[in-house]
Amino acid sequence: MSPAVFDVHEGPHARAETVILSSGLGGVAGYWKPQLASLGQRHRVVAYDQAGTGRNGLDLSGDHTIESMADEALFVLDASGTEAVHFVGHALGGLVGLALAKRRPDRLRSLTIVNGWAAAHAHPRRCFEARLQLLEHGGPAAYMRAQPIFLYPADWLALNEARVAEEEAHGLAGFQGAANLRARVGALLAFDARPWLGEIAVPTLVVTARDDILVPSVMSGALAAAIPDVTLHIAPWGAHAINVTEPDAFNSVLLGFLEARAARR
Repeated sequence: MSPAVFDVHEGPHARAETVILSSGLGGVAGYWKPQLASLGQRHRVVAYDQAGTGRNGLDLSGDHTIESMADEALFVLDASGTEAVHFVGHALGGLVGLALAKRRPDRLRSLTIVNGWAAAHAHPRRCFEARLQLLEHGGPAAYMRAQPIFLYPADWLALNEARVAEEEAHGLAGFQGAANLRARVGALLAFDARPWLGEIAVPTLVVTARDDILVPSVMSGALAAAIPDVTLHIAPWGAHAINVTEPDAFNSVLLGFLEARAARR
């Protein structure tokens, strides 16, 4: 594992609790830009580029796993001087959070999973496999061109065409590489938390969007139903990247959950 690349946004005071942000398949810290200002009012925030993505250049092996990604997250905690953290993960990042909650619940104050799942069923498998086939036959440009279809609501995408075009160009310039992408998709498809979800002892928030076409909200609902101490929030709109398309509403839900955890201690 290469040295982790992470950013620390210091909180309003020395006792501010830390939130770590773990991205989905794209893997980069910049995905969470819509959350930084709101979280930073009360929390210290750490965001990182996952191995093989963004500034964290690494050629991943074909047997890359969610467990190895959890090891990387633990390295980020140690390297950033963080004893215990509120872990917020989007999709693949949420799986990393689940793996951490199983292995090291002492390092987590809470866990938030955004449009995540316990195990991928036929629909997301079909979506991810189609995206990899598009990459194989059309190349990175075709892959990046199609990506917004899986992330954003159609009406939001139409109203934000220029912004999405900039994201597409930026993503293509920093493309993680076909081999790395295949390794990361293989890791998320192989992950299965169902046998041990009932053992999760960390307060958990599951956020899902009803119009997510990549990860249907029923999958997040099934995930939430198996975790003992859980809050489930189902948004009517926002799609897979709901923290980007509905940042104010998402930030309000997340901050409310974090504040409730602080009140319980």
